[in-house]
Amino acid sequence: MKAAPYPITDPPKRSHSRGLFEREEVRLANRNSGMLLEMLRHDVTPAGLHYLLIHFDVPYVASAEGWTVKVGGRVERPLTMTLDEIKSWPQRTLRVTMECAGNGRATVEPRWPSQPWHHEAVGTAEWTGTPLRHLLEKAGLGDDVVDVVFFGSDRGFDSGEEHDYGRSLKPAHAMSDDVLLVTAMNGQPLLPQHGFPLRLVVPGWYGMASVKWLDRIEAWDRPFDGYQQVRTYVYKRDEHDPGIPATTLRVKSLMVPPGIPDWYSRSRMVDAGLVELFGRAWSGAGVPIVKVEVGVDGVWQEATLDPAPESRYAWRGWRFSWDAKQGAREIACRATDADGDTQPLDQRYDNAGFGNNMVHRLMVTVR
Repeated sequence: MKAAPYPITDPPKRSHSRGLFEREEVRLANRNSGMLLEMLRHDVTPAGLHYLLIHFDVPYVASAEGWTVKVGGRVERPLTMTLDEIKSWPQRTLRVTMECAGNGRATVEPRWPSQPWHHEAVGTAEWTGTPLRHLLEKAGLGDDVVDVVFFGSDRGFDSGEEHDYGRSLKPAHAMSDDVLLVTAMNGQPLLPQHGFPLRLVVPGWYGMASVKWLDRIEAWDRPFDGYQQVRTYVYKRDEHDPGIPATTLRVKSLMVPPGIPDWYSRSRMVDAGLVELFGRAWSGAGVPIVKVEVGVDGVWQEATLDPAPESRYAWRGWRFSWDAKQGAREIACRATDADGDTQPLDQRYDNAGFGNNMVHRLMVTVR
């Protein structure tokens, strides 16, 4: 008798969904967490409220002592470095807005069955570490290196493929002073769920590039073809589209929900009169925000921007005084960056729901 397929190595084909979330999506949502939108008030998101996406299990690391990073492949000097050795190099602290590439997936239909983010998969933290280039310079990249590959100690299956979580960068990008080997978040050692004791942070890119629990770096003389690099985090029109890799953040803005909520529905109630709206806007690759607009029932007006942040990778605050009139109102916000990119009114479709940056809309009852 033929053996029944094993659901991990012979997974059923996933298909797009409409309507209610599947049980597996709910289980993912209970493991991962988004930032509460009222926390947009904070310039720096408290570590426990920063968005969190864990692909497999959080590796158990009892102590940072004994943690090493192996550097191999097409390098002149293969290395095994301790955390103390890495921390002996010059340290930098960068304020970085990080967002999940799947943020907003739940608002797209039909949606790909995965972590059902609405708007909350974003946060801004101060990351402290040493530029990656110090480690790569010590190892000596070969002239034929095509990709620098980063592996975490988290391991599991996706679509039947077993792998360590891994991502890559081109050598020129990896040698940037802004790409950091990080040991601290908001002035404290990394929390277990955020990659303790060592992670990569790639500012200006979606969060999948910032590999957590980093323990191995390899220099490849060919493009990295690991699952998390080529099988996912790729913009596709449909499953047959070869796609374009997701890299830098798309321009985006969010607002603090005004007024007070209903407990169960999270619907908003606002008193008529002057209502101060506040939010944050950001874009990728360090491109600054130059404009934010607020729409009330489809009529757009320009908001006031806070001073530009010191870090070009951090979000920028905005504010708007809304003269709220009684009735059901739709309020929305949209940002424009220095490259002229503006959030779309409607989301461009992506097969897996990546890169959703359409305007943030809220229905509000004004009493």
